[in-house]
Amino acid sequence: MRGGGLLVVGRVLALLTNLLTHMLTVAYLAKSDYGAFAYALSIVSLGTCVNLLGLQRAVNRFVPLYHERREYGLMFGTLVLALGAILGLGAALVLLTVGLGGVFTESFASNPLSVGLLLTLIALCPLQAFDSVLQGVVAALASPRAIFFRRHVLGPGLKLAAVVFVLLVQGSVQLLAVCYLIGGLLGVAVYVLMILRVLRERGLLAEFDRRSIRLPAREVFSFSLPLLTADVAVIVKTTIAVVLLDSMRGTAEVADFRAVVPIAGLNLVVLQSFKLLYTPVATRLYARNAVAKIDDLYWQSAHWIAIVTFPVFAACVFLAEPVTVLLYGPRYLDAAPVLAVLAAGSYFNAATGLNTYTLQVYARVRFVAITNALATLSALLLNFWLIPRHGALGAACATAAALMIQNTINHVGLWRRTDVVFSGWRRWTVYSTILIALAVLFAVCSIFS
Repeated sequence: MRGGGLLVVGRVLALLTNLLTHMLTVAYLAKSDYGAFAYALSIVSLGTCVNLLGLQRAVNRFVPLYHERREYGLMFGTLVLALGAILGLGAALVLLTVGLGGVFTESFASNPLSVGLLLTLIALCPLQAFDSVLQGVVAALASPRAIFFRRHVLGPGLKLAAVVFVLLVQGSVQLLAVCYLIGGLLGVAVYVLMILRVLRERGLLAEFDRRSIRLPAREVFSFSLPLLTADVAVIVKTTIAVVLLDSMRGTAEVADFRAVVPIAGLNLVVLQSFKLLYTPVATRLYARNAVAKIDDLYWQSAHWIAIVTFPVFAACVFLAEPVTVLLYGPRYLDAAPVLAVLAAGSYFNAATGLNTYTLQVYARVRFVAITNALATLSALLLNFWLIPRHGALGAACATAAALMIQNTINHVGLWRRTDVVFSGWRRWTVYSTILIALAVLFAVCSIFS
C-alpha cells in the first residue's frame, strides 16, 4: 500500500504534466489538425495493443512467479520470449502500415493529413510495446521509486518537451509527430539502463546463463493471448469511436471526443497506479496459497480507489461545462456532456476495483477473454447505432456503457471463480456512502442550477 501511495502521487504528477501537454497541443493546433493528430494516435494505440500480444501481463505475472521459485532460466526465458516476439511483430506492423497507406486514405480517413501522421507515428507501436513490457519487469524486480521516476516523471516530461519545442520553433503537426517518436526512443533506452542496474544490484546477472535459458512459450502465450482481448477491449472502445467519428462526422467531432478523454481519464489515476504493484503482490500471495490475504488486498485497494477517485468524478460530472470551457475555451463547449458521460463510465470502472487483474492472478484467462470480447462487441454495435445520431456524445455513451458491461461481468466472475468474498457489511459501506453523496450532489445541483 505504501508503494501504491507513492505511485498515486506520481500518477497525479504525470497526469498534470500530460494535461498541460494536452492543453498546449489543443490550443496550438487548429481543430482539424488536432483531430488528425488524435486520429493517428488512436490507431497507434490499437497497433501497440496488437503488438504487445498481452505479453506485458504475462511478464507481470511470470517474472515474479519464477523469481519467487528461483527458476531463473524460466525467468530470463520469459523476458527473451516477450522482447523477441514484440520486435518481430512490430517490424511487420510498421511495414504493413506503410504499404497500406493508400488504402487508409481511400477507405477510412476523411483527412489525408491523418494518414500522413499515422505513417510517421506507426513506429511508436513497437517502442510503446517495449516500454510496457520493460515497465512490468521494473514493477516485479525494482522499487516503486524507480517506476515513479521513469513512468511519472521522465515519460510525461519528454512529451511536454516535445510540445514546448514545437511551440518555440512554431513548427507543424508533422514536426510534433517526429518529436513524439524521438521521445519514445529515449524512454525505452532509459528503461533498459534501469533494468540492467536492478539486475546487477540484486545479483541476478550472475544467474544469467544462456545455456540454462528455457523459453516457456506454451505457458506465456496460453496466458497472454487470451488476455490480449483485455488490452484490445480497452483500446478498441476509444479507437472504434474515433475511426467512426472521423468517417461519419469529420475531424471536428473527433477533436470534441478526444479533447476530453484525458480529463475523464483522471478517474483512473488511482486504479492505474495500484495495478502496477497489485499483480506482482497478489501473484506472490497466490503462490503461497494465502487466499485470505488476497481477499483483504482486493477490498482494501478497491475501497481506496473508490474513495480517492470520487472528488475527481464529481467535478467531471457536475462541473463538466465550466471545466471544459476553462481548459479548452468556448470552441469546445459541445464537449462538456461528452466529458460527463466518459467520466461516469471511467469511475464505474475504477470503483469496482482490480477485478480483471485478480482474475488474471487466478489464471481465469478464458473467462476474461470472453468478457472482453462481449464488451468490445457491445462497444462496436453501440457506436454504429449512436454516432450517426449524436456524434461525439453518442461515442461517449457507447464507450461508457461498454465499460459498465465489462466490469459487471468481471465482478460476477470474481465472485464465482476466485477466493474474493463478497459477503460482509464492511465491504459495501463505502459504496453505500458514495451513493448517498451522489444523491446529495445531484439534489444540490438541481436546486442551484
